[in-house]
Amino acid sequence: MASLQPTPSPAGARPPLMRATSGPGSRLEKLKSVSRKPGEASFFFYDAHFQNEAVKVLPGEYYVDNEELLVMTTLGSCIAACLYDRQARIGGMNHFMLPEGAGDSGRYGSYAMELLINEMMKRGATRLTMEAKVFGGGAVIAGMNSINVGERNTKFVMEFLAMERIPVVSKDVLEVYPRKVCFLPASGKAMVKRLAPTNAEALVQQDRIAQQKAAPASTGGGSVDLF
Repeated sequence: MASLQPTPSPAGARPPLMRATSGPGSRLEKLKSVSRKPGEASFFFYDAHFQNEAVKVLPGEYYVDNEELLVMTTLGSCIAACLYDRQARIGGMNHFMLPEGAGDSGRYGSYAMELLINEMMKRGATRLTMEAKVFGGGAVIAGMNSINVGERNTKFVMEFLAMERIPVVSKDVLEVYPRKVCFLPASGKAMVKRLAPTNAEALVQQDRIAQQKAAPASTGGGSVDLF
């Protein structure tokens, strides 16, 4: 797949984000103090590069909001689907490791996608006005491509979105790169950074766990910026 090119922005300006404040009563402290649902991302921090509050979505988690909070994750063979409703101006991200699995867990794509869609609908979004941006599915473990976890994850999410009639307006998937993804849920803007394959020890370990759980396959429009 050809590399995605940055979307031009005036004078290299970054998207309009809120500046963080510190101390009691700050936006970051308020985000940390809110009680979260099972599976909802809760690791909030201040991102110095973007100068804005952020939340990290870990494997099995999701996050939905209507503010310009940075929603971030890092991917190897895992997939992050970023959904956005242009009318409701609500967006969300999930992070799943495998297409299917036993039990209700956000680590599995079938449950992770329904969890994200349902949470967005609770906030006022509708399936008819949702669009998707999809990231991940990289083959980051050398010599372990026979199980094709990244490829299976990618195939699953694309088929799921097609079945739900949610258009995929952009994607950066497959190949050999780990990726860092940033998503702004109020505007639907997404940014992706391809990481050096040799600098992904934590992701490789995460993917090895996913590979061990994976059974071999049975026989029988929008913009994304690089940053």
